[in-house]
Amino acid sequence: MGNLENIFRSARTIAVVGLSDKPERPSYVVAAYLQAHGYRIIPVNPMLREVLGERAFPDLRSIPEPIDIVDIFRKPEDVPGIVEDAISVKAKVVWMQEGVSHAEAQARAEGAGLIVVMNRCIRKDHEAIAAPRGEKPS
Repeated sequence: MGNLENIFRSARTIAVVGLSDKPERPSYVVAAYLQAHGYRIIPVNPMLREVLGERAFPDLRSIPEPIDIVDIFRKPEDVPGIVEDAISVKAKVVWMQEGVSHAEAQARAEGAGLIVVMNRCIRKDHEAIAAPRGEKPS
């Protein structure tokens, strides 16, 4: 868990790939939670202009600022392309939400120096690790 703690402590900007603008969707709930805990959320969804008060981008390569974590809410078959984009924008972490894993993409990301978290909910892990201490990014 120490590695996850370091991720939460050092991250500031989280690109949420597949973020929905529907409040009942898990991607929206998780992104709103992260935003409420001090992280900058960047929605990545080509169908949307804005989510949670933040401008949405069609893909990771369109984002004009550094990204710490790429949080993926997409089907496993979409992950390899997202990982390639994460590598190209020099993200630090690729986080595949619960139900999402892709061994080849994991190997590719790790080979490029990224930290990979698979099949885990970033909100649940944050609640378990950082939120009990009231931590927010500094």
